[in-house]
Amino acid sequence: MKLVETIRNIWKIEDLKTRILTTLGFILVYRLGSFVVLPGIDPAKLAGLSQQTREGVMGLLDMFSGGAFSNASIFALGIMPYISASIVVQLLGMAIPYFQKLQREGESGRRKINQITRYLTVLILLVQAPGYLANLASQAGDAIMEHGWGFNVTSTIILTAGTMFVMWLGERITDKGIGNGISLIIMIGIIARLPQAFFAELISRLEATAGGGGLVMLLIELVILFFVFMGTILLVQGTRRIPVQYAKRIVGNKQYGGVRQYIPLKVNAAGVMPIIFAQAIMFIPVTVAGFVNSDSATGFAAVFADITGFWYNFVYALMIIAFTYFYTAITINPTQMAEDMKRNGGFIPGVKPGRKTVEYLDSVMSKITLPGSIFLAIIAILPAFAMMAGVERSFAYFYGGTSLLILVGVILDTLQQIESHLLMRHYDGLMKSGRIKGRTGGGAQAMY
Repeated sequence: MKLVETIRNIWKIEDLKTRILTTLGFILVYRLGSFVVLPGIDPAKLAGLSQQTREGVMGLLDMFSGGAFSNASIFALGIMPYISASIVVQLLGMAIPYFQKLQREGESGRRKINQITRYLTVLILLVQAPGYLANLASQAGDAIMEHGWGFNVTSTIILTAGTMFVMWLGERITDKGIGNGISLIIMIGIIARLPQAFFAELISRLEATAGGGGLVMLLIELVILFFVFMGTILLVQGTRRIPVQYAKRIVGNKQYGGVRQYIPLKVNAAGVMPIIFAQAIMFIPVTVAGFVNSDSATGFAAVFADITGFWYNFVYALMIIAFTYFYTAITINPTQMAEDMKRNGGFIPGVKPGRKTVEYLDSVMSKITLPGSIFLAIIAILPAFAMMAGVERSFAYFYGGTSLLILVGVILDTLQQIESHLLMRHYDGLMKSGRIKGRTGGGAQAMY
């Protein structure tokens, strides 16, 4: 079998085998840490917190932390504060010249940006950790054995240290393992909830079998999930290839010979970032309501905490479409692409170099971003439709949203790295039909 032969080839490559085993070891450490409860908390009395994380926005937070949020674990805040800090630094890179200069300085600039991101992560944690403890006290106050500033201070330090340790694990996976460490940690947290969610859905369908059609509905749900998964793969890998003619030799204004290459413009160049931006904003009303004891604030937060509600999904979808255009605009620069082509003696057939090329590239990006952003918004709100159709909440989250996009993107990227190791040592790749394309593109035409 092709699969067995591929596994044997992977095991023959010492470096690849070591990287995979190292990655699995770090992931095991992360998963074990998600069950280590904060000192001073009785885990048997966390029913209130577990109930809160079964539905609404808190359920998403618990999913991304792999259940550490509802366990009141030392890793309860997960990696999301680091993601938030990274987003802020990226936005600062658009507006502040100092960050723009760092981005142009190569490796030294990248190290400085990483250092700034870590400091900002600590600041975010010092705000989020007390907020988490306040929510814990309101939802499962009996679980805290001794209330007071001593517990709050020590728990804030432990939660901050826990997230920083998870960051360190992610960096070690990137350096010594396989795949992007931070993305893998998020993916493992999501996958860890899948078996429990599936069995919960299976039990609910078995209970419904007495009324007829329970198992048939489960089969239909799995078929729909498969098609949604395949559609998400198409969204992640979808590109519009722009032909570019490069001259081999230029004499005066004439070009002799040449080679045609392609610029693959992604249908969804923003990836999962628009959903993360939108979700970060949707979390704000819930966070504010936790600190403000006001009926109006609580009512407003309740509207945007109901992920099956109309206004939540309507505003959520609009923000995703807007953020897709916004993030595509800051990551894809048609002017820079046109200048690079002109500098290297390239042009798009039928389009004049310079301003016309910039307008053409901008027009193409606008046209392919619109359907990409709409499809991204549909995928993001699919879990709400799944819940309204009767799918158990924890299982419905896998029908779309950030969880599905992260799963697809990270799996494709990791498989692409494994395939690169195989092909580099003259073994067959993972696919007979061609190279695996990750989020950054595929084959020799990948655009980074």
